Amino acid sequence: DARGAKWAAERRAKETTDSLGSSWVERLGRLGYATKGAVYALVGALALAVAIGAGGQTTDPSGALATVGEQPFGLILLVLITVGLAGYAFWRLFQAVKDPDREGSDAGGIAKRIGHAVAALAYFGLALSAGQLALTSGGGGGSSQDWTAYLLSQPFGQVLIIGVGVAVVGYSLSQLYQAYEAQFREYLKLGEMSVREDTWITRIGRFGFAARGVVFAIVGIFLVQAGLRFDPSEATGLGGALKELLGQPFGPWLLGLAAFGLIAYGLFMIAMARYRRIA
Repeated sequence: DARGAKWAAERRAKETTDSLGSSWVERLGRLGYATKGAVYALVGALALAVAIGAGGQTTDPSGALATVGEQPFGLILLVLITVGLAGYAFWRLFQAVKDPDREGSDAGGIAKRIGHAVAALAYFGLALSAGQLALTSGGGGGSSQDWTAYLLSQPFGQVLIIGVGVAVVGYSLSQLYQAYEAQFREYLKLGEMSVREDTWITRIGRFGFAARGVVFAIVGIFLVQAGLRFDPSEATGLGGALKELLGQPFGPWLLGLAAFGLIAYGLFMIAMARYRRIA
């Protein structure tokens, strides 16, 4: 009857809208993974150049973006990176709110979803930095020491900095656990991979997560020290952590190993852009 036909038409329209919405979420997510991978691969490549004595300096993703801006067609690349990082941030926010991976509402699931939300904020900030670099010749956000000094000047700032440092160390341990257990495989479309692709993506992922875990552990330890000593100069970011490796015995070898690990992490993110299950 007329009522049934209207209901069927409305249902088809809703399914079409949901499908379009899902396709956009998926496209943004995949673009985001690819962009994040390219940025981390660039950070690793710049660190590798320092390790082998080819010049330059270690840096973090924000510094890598500044390097991109100095290249031919840098403006176009920065615009593309801005869109890609914003897409990745949106995907992480979608993970936090809609829970497409079925993390659940228990304590572990809530913790993961909070982590997704924090990552969304971080990558929205990085996308903003890329956008600022594209629009102006100035730098993006402040350094780790700038932000640490600001937080230390606030009420309970010392406790906050120590808490952030402990949280970063905890995150680094989760990255090392990912490397050991290769839990990331549960999010991949394994059925679409060949045996060789599965093997190499798993190896690259483990190496990349391990390297990232070590570097973030150094960042977290320095943040804790900055809080305990009430000294923002103790704080460092990813670039500073890599520089710290260079200052150790066998420093160039340690830095080179970490650099290869970050390149591997970047390549793994690019593989995620292709094989990640996105509901």
